[in-house]
Parts: sequence; structure tokens; C-alpha cells
Amino acid sequence: MSTADWVFAGPGSPSYALTRWRGAPVGTALRDRVIGGTGVTVLASAAAATAGLAAIPVYEIYKAGAKPAWLDGLDLLTAAGLRVALIPHYDNAEGGTHDTRYCYLGERRLSEMEASLPDGTSVLGVDEHTVLILDLTAQTAGVRGRGGVTIRRHGESAVIPAPAVIPLDQLRAAVSGEAAVPQRDVRPIAGPADAGPPPLTEVMASAEQRFEQALAAGDGSGMIITILDLEYAIGDWAGDTEEDQGTSQARALLRALIGRLGDYVTRGLQDPADKLRPAVDQLLRLRTDLRAAGRYAEADAIRTALTAGGIQIGDDAAGTSWSVAGPPA
Repeated sequence: MSTADWVFAGPGSPSYALTRWRGAPVGTALRDRVIGGTGVTVLASAAAATAGLAAIPVYEIYKAGAKPAWLDGLDLLTAAGLRVALIPHYDNAEGGTHDTRYCYLGERRLSEMEASLPDGTSVLGVDEHTVLILDLTAQTAGVRGRGGVTIRRHGESAVIPAPAVIPLDQLRAAVSGEAAVPQRDVRPIAGPADAGPPPLTEVMASAEQRFEQALAAGDGSGMIITILDLEYAIGDWAGDTEEDQGTSQARALLRALIGRLGDYVTRGLQDPADKLRPAVDQLLRLRTDLRAAGRYAEADAIRTALTAGGIQIGDDAAGTSWSVAGPPA
């Protein structure tokens, strides 16, 4: 690990990772690597939760209902002078009516846990689709992506929104409470419905509604855009969350909408003459009988009505033929 250009660790259980890494060669090697400024170290999702002074046992709390409490983290961020508990998925909003912000803790549990942090420790939250880049060589902190990085102390939150690059000293001062957050964008703590992107169930409901509206209006482009938006959302959720939020159901809906779009296109490509043939052929036979009986005015009335309806009629020695008129030039 000490000679690798890149080291990556990603999703999983923070508590399981800590049982394997803390006090073991992996944890020691990670700490030495970060302190020494060796190469690039990328910690995503659950792995990022292990990097701070304290870590969240998210599965035990959120899934098993364990009493909220911190685990000892790897404390890798002391190399950057940051005494923090790092919380990924900070703006999560998958819970719908349930508060799943702060890596599924919600406000009540985070407030309870925040009070038990070691003295001088702040919460550092990283939103989904967002990266915090700590460059120990250049002594900078960068925020990239769709969201921001939140510094929370004693229930008060301030956000460094992406994109931003600030001196690492400024981030240290903000984390320790010695200075205000640089490039500050202080936000009130939002409710669960205001945090982050909508849950996948809401995306699915919206997609169905939009597709029905586009279908009723004959708006092929609208149907296609709806399908593409749903496909993008499915990829987004599947790639950036640690648990299934209905991606299999969303994929089933996607397939159904594609099938309905296919039916719509197929109907549009069919020869309209196939649908009109039973009625037109009957009318033309009646016209032929009327002409044979010398009732030309009535026969001409049938021809006039069909022409007005977009049917072109041709009479020659071989008999009567017809076709559907194309759109006007």
C-alpha cells in the first residue's frame, strides 16, 4: 500500500471495516500513507465514515435499531489537522416522510450523538454526488460535485457549496470554531422533504404521470425524454446508494414505458390504408353500383366525401383504385 499510486475503498459497513482495519496492518498502512502524503487515497461512502475520529455504525442503528452511539474511527484526518466525525450521504433523502439525512441518522439521532462527541470534535458532512479533496501537499481543500460540505458544531450548520477551493487552514479554523466558514452559505437545517433529490418512488410516480400526459398529447419527444430521465435516475440511485430503494421496480417501469412507446411508434408506422380499407372499399363498391345504375350525382357525392377525407381516387380502364393522400406540401 505504501508504494501504490492510488488506494480506493468504498461502500459497505463502516463497523465491519473498522473491525478489520483498526489496530491491523490495513489501518496502520492507511494512516501512514495519509500522514506521509503518499499518492492518492480515495474513501467513498462507508469507507469515508471510518476516516474521522468517530464513525457511525449506520447499519446497526438504521437497520437493526441499535442505540445511537459512535465507534472509534481510524482518525486519518488528523493528518490534515481536522478533528471531526465524517458523515457521508449527508443530504440523503431516500426516506420520503422519514428523515434519512446524515447517513440515515436523521436530526434526532444526530443531535443525540453529537452531544457525546469528544471535546473539540465537529461533524463534517459530505453530500451525495459530492467529493471533498484534501490536498496535503498544496494545503488546500476542494469541494466538487452537486452538493456541498457541511461543518456542524453544537447543532449549528454551515455549508461550503461546490465548486470551491479554499486554503486548508481556513477549513481547520472553521472546523475548530476559530473562524467562520469561508465562502459561507449558511443554511437552516432543512426538513427531510427539502434535502437532496427526491426518493426514487417519487421519480417513478412523476415519470408515469409525465408519460401519460405526453401519450395523451401525442408528444413522442415528451415520452422519450421521460424514459431517458427515468433511466438516468435509476443509474444515479443504483450507483450512489448502499441499499435498494426500488431500483428493480423502477427498471420494470422503465421496460413497461419503453414497451408502450414501441406500441405507439408501431401504430404510427402502420399504413393508414390498412385501417381505412374496410370502409373505403365498401363505399367504392357502392359508388360503382350507383354509377352502373346511372345515379351519377350520388356516386359523385361519395367521391367528394372521400376526397375531403384525404382519400385519392383514380378511375381507369383497369377499374377504381384509391390511396391515402400524404400531408400537404
